[in-house]
Amino acid sequence: MRIGLVGYQGSGKSTLFRWLTGVEPDPAAVHQGQTAICHVPDPRIEELARIYEPKKITRAGIELVDIPGLARTHEDSAAKLVLLRESGALVIVVAAFGDANPRADLESFRDDLLIADLDIITRRLERLAEQVKKPRPNRDDLLAEQTALQQLQQALEKEGNIDGVELTARQQKQLKAFQLFSQKPRFVVINVDDSVSDLEPFEALVPEGTPGRAVSLQLQVELEGLSEEERASFCEEMGVEAADRAALIRDLMDASGQMLFFTAGPKEVRSWLVPKGTTAVEAAGNIHTDLAQGFIRAEVMKVDDLVRLGSERAVKAEGLMRQEPRDYVLADGDVVLIRHN
Repeated sequence: MRIGLVGYQGSGKSTLFRWLTGVEPDPAAVHQGQTAICHVPDPRIEELARIYEPKKITRAGIELVDIPGLARTHEDSAAKLVLLRESGALVIVVAAFGDANPRADLESFRDDLLIADLDIITRRLERLAEQVKKPRPNRDDLLAEQTALQQLQQALEKEGNIDGVELTARQQKQLKAFQLFSQKPRFVVINVDDSVSDLEPFEALVPEGTPGRAVSLQLQVELEGLSEEERASFCEEMGVEAADRAALIRDLMDASGQMLFFTAGPKEVRSWLVPKGTTAVEAAGNIHTDLAQGFIRAEVMKVDDLVRLGSERAVKAEGLMRQEPRDYVLADGDVVLIRHN
């Protein structure tokens, strides 16, 4: 899973990147962007490790992409945003300290994304207008694509979003290649001054229907470098609180439509990040393509049942291990064993 971080210059976007990944921003990557893995913390993996005592523990990771900060003049915004087209979701970082105007920045940034999408749609429609004039084997597909893009164009120009546009399965498949920002989930981080204690007024700035939270990013990076004892002492002395980094990462995962399932055994306990709605055979393919090709069935337990009862044997004795077919839709927290030939 890839999530793109984006914001105007000075928003604290790279500070968020550093806090979540532990990787220092690289000045040499300022023009092409920088990527790093942010591991998804989950207490359930430690509980499974206590049961299986594995040789190895592997946590699922989110790939974060930090691109150069955008200019409020919109100059070169399209070129920088191209670096985020392949991201499955966007985190918009907005400054709320000094002379910053977070409400105006959020509106301006919405326009940046809107203009970038309209540019792609308009250029593609111009090419399609010529292509559909001539008889060709795939003309029906081209006409369907043209209709879909025209609907999106009208919705973006009138409403500023595509929430009300209904597309057929074929049109959705055709448009997937464009990686439109308007179709990507978003999460907003309001970066506040470290003296702020009441975050609610800032979190109220997040657009309705979009998840988000306010946090002092620079403060959290500084706290991360302290020991637990030093951190507690500092927070008490300064009257501040350490933000829950793990909770923010989980929020990003949820906002991007992802969930965790687990595989567990004496060799390895591992969490896997997959889209909500993933089937058993798709999960098998995430583990290894051979498992999907030779899929027979999935043996599934709930992690809560396994932790409560303490062993697979006890789960089976209670009748709580299920045999599921290839089209079974996984739930968050499933512990899965794939049977294959």
